[in-house]
Amino acid sequence: MNSTLPCRPLAWAAILLLAGCASPPRPDAQFAVSRSAIEEALGAGATQSAPLELQHARDKMARADAAVDAKNFEDARRLAEEAEVDARLAAAKARTARAQLAVAEIQKSIRALRENVNTDSAQPLNREAP
Repeated sequence: MNSTLPCRPLAWAAILLLAGCASPPRPDAQFAVSRSAIEEALGAGATQSAPLELQHARDKMARADAAVDAKNFEDARRLAEEAEVDARLAAAKARTARAQLAVAEIQKSIRALRENVNTDSAQPLNREAP
């Protein structure tokens, strides 16, 4: 047993050394997804319909970039994930606003058609026999 006792501190040192080297990887894939979500939100019209959510997404991506520069990959991943969620919310709000405008236009057209039908039905038909 005495022969294995001196190896224990070396084993613990090796374990601690390996644990210290095991840092999370760069969140490059998450960054690509998050940036794509921001572009999608821009394309959906979030600049006008959801500017606050879009700005939150952009701010978090900037903070995520800074975290990568500082080699803090765990925070960078978390911030990029939050940016993605904010961007998806902005895109959803923009699409919803666009859909609501379309519904309002359709309702306006329906009202105009009903008024036209009511006006036409109020006028007597003028039928002459040949």
